[in-house]
Amino acid sequence: MCLSIRKKLNYTWKNSSNPMQIRRQLFDKITGIWMVTALVTILLLPLIIGTGLYMKAAPLFEQQSFLSLFFSSKWAPSRGEFGFWPFISGSLYVTLLSFLFTLPVCLLSAIYLTQFSSRRLIKIMHPVIDVLAGLPSVIYGVWGILIIVPLVSDYIAPAFNTTSSGYSVLSGGIVLAVMCIPYILNMLIEVFKTVPAGLREASLSMGATQWESVKHVVIRGNYPGIISAYGLGIAKAFGETIAVMMVVGNVIKVSGNPFEAAYPLPALIANNYGEMLSIPMYDAALMFAAFLLLAIILVFNLIFRYLIHKTKRQ
Repeated sequence: MCLSIRKKLNYTWKNSSNPMQIRRQLFDKITGIWMVTALVTILLLPLIIGTGLYMKAAPLFEQQSFLSLFFSSKWAPSRGEFGFWPFISGSLYVTLLSFLFTLPVCLLSAIYLTQFSSRRLIKIMHPVIDVLAGLPSVIYGVWGILIIVPLVSDYIAPAFNTTSSGYSVLSGGIVLAVMCIPYILNMLIEVFKTVPAGLREASLSMGATQWESVKHVVIRGNYPGIISAYGLGIAKAFGETIAVMMVVGNVIKVSGNPFEAAYPLPALIANNYGEMLSIPMYDAALMFAAFLLLAIILVFNLIFRYLIHKTKRQ
């Protein structure tokens, strides 16, 4: 008898029209709807951006094929010739140099700060890294004009028995590397902090040296995090505009010499949009440049996602 009464009371309490309970249920439903909407928006945003850029660039495909646009080196907008290979190669070259500069600096600095240095040094370095990561791109560009360009023209180029104006791929790579160092370094520090102290202590107790412990436990156990940090850094570096544009020279040419000038894709869009749109098809060409930029960054991300997945399986 008591059990049946208790069941009835519980049923009545669960199905009561308590205003507070109704309000909480309504709030939960609204919150859930907003979270799903935000998730769907984030998932569809790259597709929406890519579709919009492709539609704006579509008139260009009526005159030239995609392969001729991508691999041609002829750039003569007044004659309707739009070859994007000099801009693509310039962007790839500058990004590759910046990656080669940042790879050892960020990795070794993150290892030292998390495994060998004192806590006081880490507390000092964190604000410095955050300040460097938050500086506007134009400040790095001005610094590159004042310091890096004369350094390349007066010292580095003569050391290799060549001449250079200083406005070159090498200058763009150095400036871009300095811009990306705090961004990648911050991520690597957080990745290495996730290594349990017990794993390092266990390796040391087995007779491993401190460097062997770092090599086999900290680095090898965090390959996915390291690849992810560098992948995001490269994607960010490829789309940088102002700083690179100020020091790279902006000359339309294809060359493997790092002391010569180049013209990256972001600089093409920033320099010409709004000024040269009176030329027929120029607007579509710039939209195609933005579409190429988006597509190449997506390809970079897919490659690094594959590498992360492969290293996780291993």
